[in-house]
Amino acid sequence: MTTVRIPRTVANLILAHVQRHEEREACGLIAGKDGRPLRCYEIPNVASEPATRFQMDPAAQIDAMRRMREAGEELFAIYHSHPRGPALPSSIDLAEAAYPDTLYLIVSLDTKGVLEMRGFHIREGKVSEVELVLS
Repeated sequence: MTTVRIPRTVANLILAHVQRHEEREACGLIAGKDGRPLRCYEIPNVASEPATRFQMDPAAQIDAMRRMREAGEELFAIYHSHPRGPALPSSIDLAEAAYPDTLYLIVSLDTKGVLEMRGFHIREGKVSEVELVLS
């Protein structure tokens, strides 16, 4: 299993973001440099059914990608939450995964007291989990 290091500051920003949106899937991008995650970009979820799926606001996503490019950063990961489900890719997540070289982080809010965050690579509908290590 591949291991990916996530700085605690980045993990805390993700967890704070998803907790503010308990009833809907929260989503965003993580920028990185030299293979290290550096910053989060919260992107509004504009899905018609935000409690069960996410669709990033196109303008906000384009703006975040532009800001990454200007800072000399690249897309490191895409994250979203599952308010009522496990931290596993859903069938919709698998069907809509469009960045095969990007890490997908999923946070489950369907836990008792402790949020669960897991990481995956999704390539051609195949899922491989990565071990997340907070540093």
